[in-house]
Amino acid sequence: MRIVLLVAGTLAVLLAVLGIFLPLLPTTPFLLLAAWCYARSSTRFHQLLLSNRWFGPYLTNYQMGRGIPARARLVTLIMLWSAIGVGAVFVAPAWWSRLLLIVIASGVTAYLVRLPTCPTAADATDG
Repeated sequence: MRIVLLVAGTLAVLLAVLGIFLPLLPTTPFLLLAAWCYARSSTRFHQLLLSNRWFGPYLTNYQMGRGIPARARLVTLIMLWSAIGVGAVFVAPAWWSRLLLIVIASGVTAYLVRLPTCPTAADATDG
């Protein structure tokens, strides 16, 4: 089971990295999945993920209930709605697929808006 969790965690990290560049692929859920898998299979990989300079502060803040920085939320929402807008106008072939994109984006937006706001990634990891 340990090997399965290690493979799943590594796959989740790879998908999270892809999610940074592909707006419709979520980053945070894959990072949370990777952290969960690594916490149950490898202390070393879990610590590597939490100490990563890009992912570590966001994972730590999220897991501790501190939320996300306001700038990260704003950038995420802008990228999300830009990608959804382009997809709905130029890519989605039918009205129901456009509606589905908008419903999904609305759900993600509602989730992000409800998260607590921490001052900045650097400030939030102090103390």
